[in-house]
Formats: sequence, structure tokens, C-alpha cells
Amino acid sequence: MKKVSRKKPVNKGYRIFSIILTILLVLISFFTVFEIYSLNVLTPMLTVMVIVIFILIDAILALLLIFSAKRIVSKILFSILTIIVTVVFALGGFYMYQANSLLDDVTTVEGDIKNTVSLIVLDSSRYDELEDIDGEKVGVLKSIDAYGTEQTLDDIDTQGVNINTEEFDSIQAEVKALYNGDVEAIVLNETYRDSVTDLEDYSDFNSKTRVLYETVYYTDRVENEAKSVENITSHAFNILISGSDSRGGLAEVARSDVNMIVTVNPETGVILLTSIPRDYYVTTECDPAYGCQVGALDKLTHTGIHGVETTQATIENLLDIEINYTFRVNFTSVVGLVDALGGIDVNVAPGYAVDSFWTNPSYGVTEGVNHLNGEAALAYSRERYAYSEGDRQRVKNQQEVLMAIVKKAISPSMLVNYTSFMQALSGSFETNMSQNEISELIQNQLQNNPSWTFEQYSLDGTGSTEMCAELGNAAYVMIPDENTVQTAKEKIDTVLSGE
Repeated sequence: MKKVSRKKPVNKGYRIFSIILTILLVLISFFTVFEIYSLNVLTPMLTVMVIVIFILIDAILALLLIFSAKRIVSKILFSILTIIVTVVFALGGFYMYQANSLLDDVTTVEGDIKNTVSLIVLDSSRYDELEDIDGEKVGVLKSIDAYGTEQTLDDIDTQGVNINTEEFDSIQAEVKALYNGDVEAIVLNETYRDSVTDLEDYSDFNSKTRVLYETVYYTDRVENEAKSVENITSHAFNILISGSDSRGGLAEVARSDVNMIVTVNPETGVILLTSIPRDYYVTTECDPAYGCQVGALDKLTHTGIHGVETTQATIENLLDIEINYTFRVNFTSVVGLVDALGGIDVNVAPGYAVDSFWTNPSYGVTEGVNHLNGEAALAYSRERYAYSEGDRQRVKNQQEVLMAIVKKAISPSMLVNYTSFMQALSGSFETNMSQNEISELIQNQLQNNPSWTFEQYSLDGTGSTEMCAELGNAAYVMIPDENTVQTAKEKIDTVLSGE
């Protein structure tokens, strides 16, 4: 009887699995390569090399997985290897996607500006609801934030509540009337709350009062166009870093409590940090459409109320310079960024140790190197009362915190905290620098690895009490020392020219 030869059955299950795994590897590879290309931080040659490497790896793994794996051991080995490579590629693609999303977020400034105006009563008052204030006398500001006051009064009227208003020329006079019982409540834009607590007689404003009713309205965001340089990797440029005192996000109107000009010369590798005290008494420059008082004297910090464009124009006028780009951050950004980096190190000079910061009593610093978490770094950069130099020392601390963040962010250790760092950056700041310009800077850093040298300078002045336009009354200011103003201009010009 003739024997019939039989071949071993083909493992169709493994063949299907290997094909599906190969397709998944190719798709993820394509996604990762696309994100790398979109990020545009590699040179064209390196981008081509990366694409070739991905193609070779995919081809080799496909051959091994589908055609070379004959025995059970080789099948398991090649399958595990392919899965590992697929996961690595997927993680790489996810990181690139995060970076692309971040650049898109920070360079696309959309949405309206949030304005919050409160109806404020004494904490000890008998009023619990808006209806309780019906028929009572309420203080309002005559010319300061007239639009916000109008929006609030209209809102209260639509609620069926009638009030009698009394106008005041200054915030101080309005608050004084509330404290003295001359009015039962006051209408105040939340932007001015810290301006009230800065006044010695009303430092207890937050604890002595409460918000009875809130009106929230939105205004159009003014487009802030950059004054771009021709080539950001070879031409020097100025950046304004404006630190908002808002803890509610960048979409809220707020003062500019940190004002720093960063002058960058990519050719010489020099970065100059020039800080301007928040209380600097300056002439306000802006488009009247922003609602500011053009030509009026006021604290620099108050220019932020009318947008970073107003702060930029005012500083340009003060220093007679051109600011090419703006970066706007808020206080919560510092906390998230520093924590995402795993903390930063600052070096405290002898005689500048602080047992407990006034801004946050839970933290302080000792002489020498201090490792700070986010909250500690924020307290360190905001503190002024603990130092005899006051605001002068605060701007130095702010410069040190910024340098520590930059150094940690470009260090190899950042790779360990990459995901948390990307998440912290998202929504933490906004800039009018384009995505292409940021990509070019990153590409230059990766390709040439320039060694940056940091220089610091701070403008100085003399303390005084002068009329502030945004407050409608006199307050502490710093009268500019014209010698330091001139020196700052010369230093900026020197870095820009590469001398």
C-alpha cells in the first residue's frame, strides 16, 4: 500500500500574529517619523538619517519575524524584540507629539481676556445675598476701570437689585469709605485687590472683607505681533519676560510683577538678564484703545493690567530699545515648572539667609546652595520684605531662579522628567515667537551645543510716594536712577552688537 507523505501544518496563528505586529510597528514608526519631521528640530541630513534608520529597523524586524522565525524559541524571541521596539517607538512618538502640541499651544494665543469685578462688603456685615444690598449705598470708582464698573452695575440691575452709587476718585478713598461705614459695599475689579493690600492701612483687606457678588465678562485679546529678527540663530534679539501676579491663569487680566529683558546673542553665546523693579515710576505708553492712561506716570507693574503690549511699549520707551518678542508667564507657572524639573538649586550669599519667607512662612533659605521645590522657588522669587534692599534683592532672586530653571531644562537630567516637564509647560506661558523660530533655536542647541554665558543687571532708583494713575492716589514707587537706566541701555546694546 502506497504511503501518503504529509507536511507539517503551517502555524497560521503565528503567521497572522506576526503580520499584525509588523503592520503595527510600521504604523507607529510612520507616526513617530512624522512627529519628528513636524517638530523640525533636526537638520535635514539628520532627519533623512532618522527616516532611513527607521526603515531599516522595520525591514529587519519584519524579515526576522515573518520569514526567519522557524522554531518556537526564535518566534518568541523575535516577537518580544519587535514588541519592545514598537513600544520604544511609540513612546518616542508620544514625546514628539507632546513637544509639537506644546509649541502649538504657547505660540497660538487665542481666546478672550477674563475680567472679574466683585461687589465687596465687610466680613462683619449682615449681607449674605445680592438681594440684601437692595436700596443700599455702594461705592464705585469714577474713572478707574469705568468699563468694568459699568458692566457690573448693568449685571446687578438685571438681577432686579437697585443700589445707590457714590463715586470716588481713587481706590484708597473707596476702600476707606467701606471701612468707615460710609458705604455698605464697593465695586472693585479683582485686578486691583493686591494694590489695596499693598497699602499699609489696608493690608488686612482680604481678611476684613468678603465677596458678596461677582461679575465676569470677557474682552477681546489684542494681537501682539512680534518684531522678528531675520535669522534667530544668528541675529541677536530682545525678549520681554512679563510675570503676571494672577494665579488664575494667563487668560485673566493682571499686573506685571516680574519685568525682565533677556538679550540673547546666538553668535557670542551671551545672555544678558536686565531686571526692572515692579514699582519703577514710568510714563505709560500704549494704544489708547487698550484703556490705559497714555502719558500718565505710574508703577510699571500696573501696565500689565492693559496687556503685555502696554508693558512692552512702556519699557521700550524707558530704555530706548526694541523688544522683539514677549514671553508671558504667571506665578503658578513657576511652581509647576520647578517641580517638573525635580527642583532647582540656588546659591544664597552670606548674610542673605531667611528663616521664614513673608510670602510663604513654610519656606526659607540658608547660606550656600539650597535645593528648592516649586513653592519654595516661588516664595524666594517673590520675597522682598525679608531683605533690607527690598525689591532690589527680589529682582536678583528672580534672575537666579530663571537661570536655574534654564540650566536644569537644558541639562541631560531633564530627559528623566520629560513628560512632567512638557505637561507643566503647557498652559504655563505664551509667546509671540513663532513655532518655527522656537524650533530653530532648539535645532541650533542640539546641533551646535553652544556654551551660554549669563550676565545680570538690575535697574535701581529711589523710594518715594507719588500719584499713581491706575490707583487714583499716591503710593510707594521707585523713582528711576537715570544712570542705571543709561547703563542698562549700553549693556543691552553691547550684547546686541556682539562687542
